[in-house]
Amino acid sequence: MTAHAATLEVRTRGKGTTEITDDVARVVAGSGVRTGIATIFLQHTSASLVIYENADPSARVDLHAYFERLVPENDPAWVHTLEGPDDTTSHLRMALTRTSETIPVQGGRLALGTWQGLFVFEHRRAPHTRRVVVSVVGVT
Repeated sequence: MTAHAATLEVRTRGKGTTEITDDVARVVAGSGVRTGIATIFLQHTSASLVIYENADPSARVDLHAYFERLVPENDPAWVHTLEGPDDTTSHLRMALTRTSETIPVQGGRLALGTWQGLFVFEHRRAPHTRRVVVSVVGVT
């Protein structure tokens, strides 16, 4: 059994999705694990991880628009606004998605489907640098 871990720094452009599939795939390849599990964990409360369609960017446009409607900014009911009008909304959007994903590793590669990609989903307006921990466990 082999275990390997690495931390990625992902720069976002503000609200939206940033694909990290290739970055995570490089960590998996470098681990030497042929069969196992990759756990990807985002160390933040105002961004999240999603596995989503990565072939047609318009699918992500719809995802972004959906979350704008689902959890709108400037709702007078929001109390936690210390860091601005996107403060509560960014935390709520994170709670509705995930901060970790587990993906099987087969043949030394992420076992994602044909149209699946892994994305950091930034919920804040401003660009941020996000930390993503990738842990790979399995057999070589």
